[in-house]
Amino acid sequence: MFGAYGHTGRFVVAELVRRGFVPVLSGRAAGKLEALARETGLEARVASVDAPGSLDRALAGTAAVINCAGPFASTTTPVIEAALRSGIPYLDVAAELEANLDTFAHFTDRAREAGAVVVPAMAFFGGLGDLLATAAMGDWTRADEAHIAYGLSSWHPTAGTRLSGTVSRERRGERRMRFTDGRWEYRTDAPPVLEWRFPEPTGLRSVIGEFTMADVVTVPSHLSIPDVTTYMTAEAVRDIAAPDTPAPSAADGSGRSDQTFVIDAIVRSGGAERRAVAHGQDIYAVTAPLVVEALDRVLTGRTRTVGVAAAGAIFDAPDFLRALSPHITLEPLP
Repeated sequence: MFGAYGHTGRFVVAELVRRGFVPVLSGRAAGKLEALARETGLEARVASVDAPGSLDRALAGTAAVINCAGPFASTTTPVIEAALRSGIPYLDVAAELEANLDTFAHFTDRAREAGAVVVPAMAFFGGLGDLLATAAMGDWTRADEAHIAYGLSSWHPTAGTRLSGTVSRERRGERRMRFTDGRWEYRTDAPPVLEWRFPEPTGLRSVIGEFTMADVVTVPSHLSIPDVTTYMTAEAVRDIAAPDTPAPSAADGSGRSDQTFVIDAIVRSGGAERRAVAHGQDIYAVTAPLVVEALDRVLTGRTRTVGVAAAGAIFDAPDFLRALSPHITLEPLP
């Protein structure tokens, strides 16, 4: 478990323990690791992405690795390389577009040839939206377009989210990205401001269109959809853009914040439309059951492919979503 002491990492550690796994805590900050080890009674192994040998020692004797350490532009490649050397599956919770694109570009052939499993973006962004779009797609072999709208009540970013956003902006400059006509396009104009009617109780909200999230990497990696667009409620965009928005704070005993969300995934083909919707609380906390359920399915062989694979490609999407029922509420799947 690399990046175990971060905000999301702590949720993942707790979920692993709850599900009966025995995580080995890892990361580069020895003090934070030791504190978490004392708190949880788990083993800690200090490792750095700049020292491949330390990663090998951290992964020795483990069954798989979950990478929760951002910015993922710096950590994905070294940790995937270590997982391949160790012969174990790799999963991460990366929301960074560039990091996920790099994973598909650099490791697709190598992982497939090695029979290895690499699951990027197995998180709220990239994983949950991908599963919903895949479930909505159903038995269609192709579609014209997919739209995934995020209705967040607020967005108090963690330090890791802010750092990852900074790294992404540095990589692409003032440009923004969208996926249209089967290819990536870079634009310098402002994204459109639209209205989206979410299912109740969220209802009609102002959204930023073409607010491109990791789902726009994962969905077309395995579904034949040439146009994939994601949307974000305007209030949430204002929150994450403001430098003085505080980090999330616990509102219950589990550490979850009071943030609520709805994800509205729509797939269209010709004149037909299919939809899948999920509601829940705290986008960081819900990442934990997502990635741990994925880990359990990988380790028990409930997978559909090998290599680098998005959630909807490697897992049975409707079945996976139903397994999350203690953590999210689904509207009836198609």
